Amino acid sequence: MTLDEAARQLAAAGIESPRAEARLLFAHALGMTRDEAISPLLVPTPEQSTAFAVAVSRRVAREPVAYITGCKEFWSLDFMVGPGVLVPRPDTETLIEEALRIFPDRNALLRIGDLGAGSGILLSAALREFPKASGTGFESSPEAFLWARLNIDRLIPGRADLHQADWNLAPEGCFDLILCNPPYIPCEEIKSLAPDVSHYEPRAALDGGPDGLDAYRDLAKLIPDILKPGGRAILEIGFGQAAAMEPLFRDSGANLVRIAPDLAGIPRALVLEKG
Repeated sequence: MTLDEAARQLAAAGIESPRAEARLLFAHALGMTRDEAISPLLVPTPEQSTAFAVAVSRRVAREPVAYITGCKEFWSLDFMVGPGVLVPRPDTETLIEEALRIFPDRNALLRIGDLGAGSGILLSAALREFPKASGTGFESSPEAFLWARLNIDRLIPGRADLHQADWNLAPEGCFDLILCNPPYIPCEEIKSLAPDVSHYEPRAALDGGPDGLDAYRDLAKLIPDILKPGGRAILEIGFGQAAAMEPLFRDSGANLVRIAPDLAGIPRALVLEKG
């Protein structure tokens, strides 16, 4: 299969950037970077050609690219991902940016909690930025827990505890900084998402209940108890949810400090402090 053939198949399947994705899958099949795979002198082996064709067929079926290649970049770190775990999104980097703004001292002895750790992106990125900090992650999904374990052991070995447990088991008064990307998509809207998401990514990581706010109601009760005095919690929120956050947290014991926008200007990171 040529790159042109692959791009045509991907375009017919509704892929937005078929040529770029064809090159990415081609590089993956050859075990090279995209830049290395650009050379017109490359002649794939039969095994590499077969691997490329298989990768293209998986993408035509709308399997996420990250599941096919087995990795996804977040905060300039490469994370191993696959079925059973949410694919990292650039918007979530807003939480790390806010953590750095709130705690400008990179040598701070922070205790960082990651509620719903997923593939471990938030905990790993935060601990890379705060080299003297330590962390604890909670992930109830057995599949996602395995991905988090792989990434945390590889990227921040010995610096974080990871528990296959619901975040409600987090200890009281423990954390200086809490990071969380909860499920926030209203359940009826999931079926209208791109098939890459709705057909493949774990529903539990997406489904926020009828109005998308179920997880925040849970977190409003939990966060004041597990933050240290002076601590901060940073939660990702979905498009159009900012207005609901102040009344939701008003009587929780966690004060709303600000809502930070992502690079597109969309309110994305909810910053709370212990009241």
